[in-house]
Amino acid sequence: MEKVHDFLIYLDGFIGGGPWFVYLLLFTGLFFTLYLGFPQIRYFRHAFRVVTGRYDRVGDIGDTSHFQALTTALSGTVGTGNIAGVALAIHLGGPAALFWMLVTGMLGMTTKFVEVTISHKYRETDSEGRIAGGPMYYMKKRLNITLPNKKVINTGAWLGAFFAAATIMSSIGTGNMPQINSIAGAMNSTFGIPQVAVGAILALLLAFVILGGIKRIAQVTSRLVPTMAIIYLIGALAVLTYNYENIIPSIVSIFSDVFTGTAATGGFLGASIIYAFNRGVNRGLFSNEAGQGSAPIAHSAARAHEPVSEGVVALLEPFIDTIVICTITGLVLLSSGVWKDKVHNNFQRADQIILAEYYDSENPENVKKLFDFYDGTQDLPRFTGTLDVVNGRINQKINNEITILHARSVAENVMVSHQGEPFSGEITVLNGRLQDTGVPVSFSGESLIHSASLTAEAFTRSFLGNFGQYIVAIGLLLFAFSTAISWSYYGDRSVTYLFGVKYVLHYRILYVLAFFFAAFTDTTIIWAVSYITIAFMAVPNLIGILLLHKEIKQTIIDYWKDFRKEHPDEKSY
Repeated sequence: MEKVHDFLIYLDGFIGGGPWFVYLLLFTGLFFTLYLGFPQIRYFRHAFRVVTGRYDRVGDIGDTSHFQALTTALSGTVGTGNIAGVALAIHLGGPAALFWMLVTGMLGMTTKFVEVTISHKYRETDSEGRIAGGPMYYMKKRLNITLPNKKVINTGAWLGAFFAAATIMSSIGTGNMPQINSIAGAMNSTFGIPQVAVGAILALLLAFVILGGIKRIAQVTSRLVPTMAIIYLIGALAVLTYNYENIIPSIVSIFSDVFTGTAATGGFLGASIIYAFNRGVNRGLFSNEAGQGSAPIAHSAARAHEPVSEGVVALLEPFIDTIVICTITGLVLLSSGVWKDKVHNNFQRADQIILAEYYDSENPENVKKLFDFYDGTQDLPRFTGTLDVVNGRINQKINNEITILHARSVAENVMVSHQGEPFSGEITVLNGRLQDTGVPVSFSGESLIHSASLTAEAFTRSFLGNFGQYIVAIGLLLFAFSTAISWSYYGDRSVTYLFGVKYVLHYRILYVLAFFFAAFTDTTIIWAVSYITIAFMAVPNLIGILLLHKEIKQTIIDYWKDFRKEHPDEKSY
């Protein structure tokens, strides 16, 4: 698994984690923000009016209301990205990573407005009479190349097929596996429920919901989204109130570290400007999915006579998801101080490295070497050999000659266990990684933590005490489960585009099975998969909307012309 993880991270370094992807994402949002005159600000109030159904017409075509489309798309974005993703971004890049998440969210409001508008314009009806839409349809119809001799090359159809295939992959790698993995981990650590049992129960519930199609999905998500938001916000406000004196310093740190990087503090080894930038933008996209092309699939089902009216509804998603919820989560993590504190936890193998020399986390020179090691600018010798363990403790002589790293921090008070009991014997290590020798062992101790576990720990540092972790567990359950529901629909529509309606049932069965098995699969591997599948969807969609920028602008101009005729007393933009 360690080798698989290393390969995925290496691959992500060229794809989703590569600078070019970050620049393409931000450039697209910035370009349309300037080209369309800051629609995320100008159309903000209008968006709320549209979502209430104020301008609906009798006979509008679609399967869901504006509000149901919004909550379905929101349930697809408000999930582990808001609880685990923010925690992971800050864990990797420090407070400045939250700044870049917010920038991504602000520009993402425009990107999502644009992608939903053009996708809604070219939606279709499938063989069963249901609405089928998404970026693959505008690609198929508008991105073909016409040669001088009038011959048409079906580049759009191929691009649409690539996007649809990437969406199916991403529905498993982003919307499915990380969600149940986070749920099962939280339920196990909080309530002691076996991860297999969590996966089995929720897989059955998932099957019940998604087999009902978009109408049942919309009915469920329109109830889940408001409920989960209220529960989560109550817990977050408890943490912020308890740590009120740290709120202003936390806000200052978000902005003060943007152009300097975050220095080492507590167990945190530091982060460079570039690392905070890359991880903040990457996690920002994972959170709000602006530019990824997923939300247009949900919004295509909305009853609307104008594509722009649904586009302005979509504009609200990154605001709610990233500007509001991610900011609250980030302030909870920073004000509680948990992001830089070592806490007792069970180590994940893929997150664990054993170095062949001892590095003191209190020594600034040693910390600098470890920082450069994680930043990729310096290599450190990794341990190869055997560790002698007696009653759970590594031989003291060996222990003084090695450094056990876990979650980008120096691990302390390390214990080795086998089936819950202290282990005695030898452990083989090759190039810093534990090797399987027939006797499964697990490491535990004090180190930094990340993802959902970090947010759960932050919620305990309030008036709620240990009860705070239950808020996160329940919130994560609702957030992540609703995300899995919505992503099943995205994959559903992509299968319809590629293979036809008759294969949708096969996809749904595969989706439920993957959901079950991911409940007890290594978390780190799951996250690594999600990094890559995001980019596979986003790149063709971003290129597509950039190529169609003139048509998109004209569609918006036409919308406001018609709006002024129908509503002469209301403000138009």
